[in-house]
Amino acid sequence: MSTKVFFNESCSVCKKEIDLYKKMENNLEWFDINQEDAKLTNLTTDQLSRRLHVMKDGKLYKGASAFLILWSKIPKLNFLYRIFKLPIIFQIFSFFYEIVAYFLYLKNKIS
Repeated sequence: MSTKVFFNESCSVCKKEIDLYKKMENNLEWFDINQEDAKLTNLTTDQLSRRLHVMKDGKLYKGASAFLILWSKIPKLNFLYRIFKLPIIFQIFSFFYEIVAYFLYLKNKIS
């Protein structure tokens, strides 16, 4: 079963980051949350736009946990996975990710 990444193509910051990931060796499937395929998640576009989502083995992960899966699947970025999965570092990363993701969400709601 493949790993699916759901991201907001209309968010310029998100798109730039995802475009970098897409250029690296990976076997991920990429889905813009504004497209029909995003319905695989059973979430609304608004819910999906709040943070990154990854579906692995039929289970949906969001936020910092989704990034860990994403990085673990890209050989060039596997070092990020190994660092950020450490419990204390993950908690700090998760906290700051939620703040940044919330402001990106608000920015894209206004745009």
